[in-house]
Amino acid sequence: MDAEIEAYRDTVRRFVASEISPHLDRFAEQQHVDRAVWHKAGDLGLLLADIPEEYGGASGSFAHVAVLMEELAYAGDYGFGVSVHQIVAHYLLRQGTEAQKRKYLPQMAAGRMIGAIAMSEPGAGSDLQGVRTRAELQDGHYVINGSKTFISNGSMADLVVVVTKTDPQAGSKGVSLLLLETADAPGFQVGRVLKKLGQKGADTSELFFDNVRLPAGQLLGGVEGQGFRHLMQELPYERTLCAISAIASTEAALQMTLAHARERRVFGKALMDMQNTRFKLAEVKTQATVGRHFVDACIERVIAGTMDADTAAMAKLWTTEVLGRTADECLQLFGGYGYMMEYPIARLYADARVQRIYGGTSEIMKEIIARALERGV
Repeated sequence: MDAEIEAYRDTVRRFVASEISPHLDRFAEQQHVDRAVWHKAGDLGLLLADIPEEYGGASGSFAHVAVLMEELAYAGDYGFGVSVHQIVAHYLLRQGTEAQKRKYLPQMAAGRMIGAIAMSEPGAGSDLQGVRTRAELQDGHYVINGSKTFISNGSMADLVVVVTKTDPQAGSKGVSLLLLETADAPGFQVGRVLKKLGQKGADTSELFFDNVRLPAGQLLGGVEGQGFRHLMQELPYERTLCAISAIASTEAALQMTLAHARERRVFGKALMDMQNTRFKLAEVKTQATVGRHFVDACIERVIAGTMDADTAAMAKLWTTEVLGRTADECLQLFGGYGYMMEYPIARLYADARVQRIYGGTSEIMKEIIARALERGV
């Protein structure tokens, strides 16, 4: 942090306070954030803050992105799909052709084009080699057939990075990423906007592809069979974003529970004066502090370009598991009120659960870390 980033945080905080927090219930009911919110965020330069100015970004650093993710988590918002939007932008920046970067990044930075990644399928979640969506090259066009599910920003997306098999016999080397503009795309259909346990304001949808034709120039990077490599290279960035949101939510849970424990009186004294409460919150504070220092170190590594997949897996594993425990312990201290959705702790509890699943489950994170141990890392 420095003075410039603190000033940026103030801008983000004001934006969240005016455009996000007052509308959380409405966003949850309609299952998406208004497109006008994306436009305003783009006008303020809050989208793609770490993308170079020549491509429409703000030429900031990953610290700016971290600030946006933190402030949304502090406000209890997981509906505004800027994380996935940011990840799509980095696929383009690091893996796309120059023409692809110049065509799409400025529109994404302005909030006029919302990004999504169509990866998970009904029969393939974490197992990317099990992807069944096919893209066959015919007369200079890729013809896509298949379906996707659990797609964040799915129904609102203007640009979808579609994970496909261009060579089903080649295993991981047969995976390619295609760039689909959803407007006026014959054969492309948005299915249900899915009803979820938590993160209800987030647009999470099914997508269907029935002989969708894309020009060959929509192949990300212009070379077939590079999709799996592209996905693996961007996972440390994605999982660091997950860790940032998780640790910020842990800190938010602690603060709201502290406020409640100081005000709530039980058996004639403040809940905070009871030893069990004090010990529970002491544990949460310790875990939040350890996690915060680890996440800040990860942010510094992303900025320096030294972040690796193993460390990112540890960051996501630690922070999301800690958040799950924290949300449960803190909700317990609210008693019956904690089970009421009008209390932010109840929404935080529901929103926390999926964070041990998306971006790679905790079990997948453990497998990645275990493989690093086998390599002697």
